[in-house]
Amino acid sequence: MKIHQFLEHYGIQSNPFAVEDAQTDTVFKSGCIDSTYHPSWQKVYGDPQDPSTSIVFGEKGAGKTAMRLQIVDHIARYNRENPTQQIYVIEYDDFNPYLDRFREHQIGRSRRPDRTLKRWMLWDHMDAILMIGVTSLIDRILATRNSMATPGCDISDSSVAKLDQNQARDLLLLAACYDESTTETFKTRWSALRKKLGFWSLQSWAAFSLGIATTVGCIAVFTSLTIRTESPYFPPWVYLIAFVAGWLPWLTKALRSVWKAHRIYRNVKVSNHERIPLARTLMTFPMSDLSSQPLPMHPRTDDRYAMLNKFSGILRSLDVTGIIVIVDRVDEPHLINGSPELMKLLLWPMLDNKFLKQSGFGVKLLLPMELQQFIERENKEFYQRARLDKQNMIPSLQWTSEALYDVASARIQAVSSGDAPSVQDLFDESISKQRIFEAFRQLRVPRHLFKFLYRLLVAHCNNYTDQEPSYKISSQTFESTLAIYLREQDAFDRGLGAG
Repeated sequence: MKIHQFLEHYGIQSNPFAVEDAQTDTVFKSGCIDSTYHPSWQKVYGDPQDPSTSIVFGEKGAGKTAMRLQIVDHIARYNRENPTQQIYVIEYDDFNPYLDRFREHQIGRSRRPDRTLKRWMLWDHMDAILMIGVTSLIDRILATRNSMATPGCDISDSSVAKLDQNQARDLLLLAACYDESTTETFKTRWSALRKKLGFWSLQSWAAFSLGIATTVGCIAVFTSLTIRTESPYFPPWVYLIAFVAGWLPWLTKALRSVWKAHRIYRNVKVSNHERIPLARTLMTFPMSDLSSQPLPMHPRTDDRYAMLNKFSGILRSLDVTGIIVIVDRVDEPHLINGSPELMKLLLWPMLDNKFLKQSGFGVKLLLPMELQQFIERENKEFYQRARLDKQNMIPSLQWTSEALYDVASARIQAVSSGDAPSVQDLFDESISKQRIFEAFRQLRVPRHLFKFLYRLLVAHCNNYTDQEPSYKISSQTFESTLAIYLREQDAFDRGLGAG
């Protein structure tokens, strides 16, 4: 007996339990994202008008990624309804490129994962967040076709035109330091942004113009005097001094730009920038602007907070009143490879109350359950710095059996034509609803629930032929499949714990 034959009997068009990962789950995205919620959803999501921080701990398969997708979807809907008070979403969920670049800055034994991550600081997180946010914003402003920006925030040309010269300068400085797009060359993309913003400063060309004028003047004087007197009127060293003096301001500016570019390269360790292109970009700004502006040239958070404030100020002028950073999939980077100790080294610098409680700024930390044990062991100094009592912390993303039953019912309804059957309708009358609840309680999280129900459908259909089908799952099949699944899952969990 085929599974689709069993499902079609109930008007179910496709298997609602075939996909386990929310990232690729079309059933969830199309039919459940705005109707199926964890009981703690409202505490995690909060109020978009006043972005807040939430810290969630959940075991694998508990729905952290699904919650991230729901946050993005709901904020996109909020932005459509409030075009002048939008929320900017930064999905900080792919750590691999930043960890790889950071590791390249280490040498020798320091490249070991544990030693690398011990050197990872809060400002490295802030650099990575700014890189994602700035790159996404520039993609929107330039209407980049291959943009990876999170959808849902509309940046119009009319709002971009409202930026004044100082804000245009700040955005160009942010782009110079943090734009990580690979769709175009760094120079081409930065030039396109400057043109879009209409930013131009004659002062930035003063030193170069002086050098050119001095060179032309020396050549003109030398040529004129030589033609008239058949020998240079001044000795050669006079022309050389004049030439050097004319180009000295430009040379000083170039050396300062190279030095600043080098310092930025050395201290923004998650960047993919190179020194020379960055130095050439800095040369386009008047030195007076650069000397008065914060740049990430030091290993400290002060410069990053200043850059983040500039970024927030630009967004406010673009009708964006808040920023939400969503942190997820911290166990997946290959440098961490699921190790709780390495996850702790990566995440703990971010648990800083000053960073988490900024005005108009919220961080949604969707963290693996394994990190909860480290929280319980921390000292008083950690709690004073992190102030977890203010961060809407959810110690465990637990599901009741009733909530899991509702999740399964919602998925069936999402892929059904007409009146959708209940979960209990699929089972023999000998299986009571109470027994289903007891089984679901043992499965604990949606991922285990989906895996079990998919395996149960396969086991049931394998027991019957197409000519003699059965459209009720028997108690024997239910119990045996459940026992095997729980035994396998227990062995798998023990293996992870031993590893």
